[in-house]
Amino acid sequence: MKGGNYELITMDSNRGSFGSQLGVILASAGSAVGLGNIWRFPTEVGRGGGAAFILIYLGFILLLAMPVMLCEFIIGHSARSNAIGAFQKLSPGKPWVVAGIMGVLGGFLVLSFYSVVAGWTLHYTVQSALGQLQGLQTTDNGLQATDYGLSFNAFVSDPWQPILYLAVFLLLTHFVVARGIQHGIERYSKLMMPMLLAIIVFLMGFSLTMPGAAEGVRFLLQPDLNEVTPEVVLGAMGQAFFSLSVGLGCLVTYSSYFSKETRLVKSAMNVCIIDTMVAVLSGLIIFPTVFRVGIAPDAGPGLVFITLPNVFNLTFSEMPIVGYVFALLFYVLLLLAALTSSISMHEICTAFISEHFQAERRRAAVVVTFICLLLGACCSLSFGPWQEVTVFGRGFFDLFDFTVTKFLMPLGGLLMTLFVGWYLDRKLVERELTNGGTLSVRLMRPLLILIRWVAPIGILVIFLNEIIPLFM
Repeated sequence: MKGGNYELITMDSNRGSFGSQLGVILASAGSAVGLGNIWRFPTEVGRGGGAAFILIYLGFILLLAMPVMLCEFIIGHSARSNAIGAFQKLSPGKPWVVAGIMGVLGGFLVLSFYSVVAGWTLHYTVQSALGQLQGLQTTDNGLQATDYGLSFNAFVSDPWQPILYLAVFLLLTHFVVARGIQHGIERYSKLMMPMLLAIIVFLMGFSLTMPGAAEGVRFLLQPDLNEVTPEVVLGAMGQAFFSLSVGLGCLVTYSSYFSKETRLVKSAMNVCIIDTMVAVLSGLIIFPTVFRVGIAPDAGPGLVFITLPNVFNLTFSEMPIVGYVFALLFYVLLLLAALTSSISMHEICTAFISEHFQAERRRAAVVVTFICLLLGACCSLSFGPWQEVTVFGRGFFDLFDFTVTKFLMPLGGLLMTLFVGWYLDRKLVERELTNGGTLSVRLMRPLLILIRWVAPIGILVIFLNEIIPLFM
């Protein structure tokens, strides 16, 4: 075999494993489902021609994101090791380990700046629970979006409050990861993911019953081919890739805990379905709500921390109790989405430290939490007292985000597809995709074409589309 003596790789009983196929799917889906599904996808759909964008997006999920996910599954499931250890086992002494190193580095960086935003979400969840988001009206003509903008900017620029919420969120993540695979990640994925899906369905159902909801639904789901441009296609390609959080090794680590009987192709398809469903249903929550009051949705944090609080108050001004419940459930939804993703990022780093340094899991988790708390504090302060502190012209938050999304994720995904498609022995890949020959091999050829050719070319296009504008 080109990629090492895989026949000698066996399951380490001390590593832990998922106890059920449901745990595999919900944990993996939780890794993929994050804040970007809720605040970025609906806006991208609106900009890209509604249903036309969704159809293009679904095509790239199948052609690009799912093959990369399968590559991560194959690497982790066959090697039974952390993101770096997997490449060391499958390609000893070869430079492919760079992909694993990029994944672990990316895990630290993402968990650090992502936890800052998750801390904001926790703050707004608390504010919603206390009813304080309804107390910002300052004019006789109704609540203005700028009031929420000022409130949000005052909070994120505070030197201490955001760090406090960051620390609490990291401790929540730490609590789950430190408890292990079955008693931590799997158990809480089985709790949080159904809660997340139930809240989405409830909020969507309520949103669709509001007056004027039909206009928002049409905007989201009615195809407008005139809006489809090369830029929209590239946007759909990038959204498909980044939405599933592939390329960093989260799923390399998770799949190393899969049982021998886990069907990788079926699991990948289920994760893609859940991730896409969450994104589309989030759009069916947001668009009917914002269209009712005539406010255009913004992308990024501005949507959920400035625009939507304003929308909730305007929409439910005559039904404050309903508005209170709607807003609270929405921010609980965001918090759950943030937590399921942060757990997978934490696990990348914890698994590496635990296995590479032969450290007990709880101690490894403490090291990861402490490092990310320090790095996250730097990211948080870049919105306040450290605004003028820059590295290569960027604050810490922007620098970490830029490094991961522009370089580590696309290059990591590219290396993984090349590794599985061109380096690993064909028999190993076939064995993993067919569960040791127990499943049909009919999909083998098209899947290998996607892994070898389509996915690498697509990722390269995404990478160049992200990088070229930086030099123009």
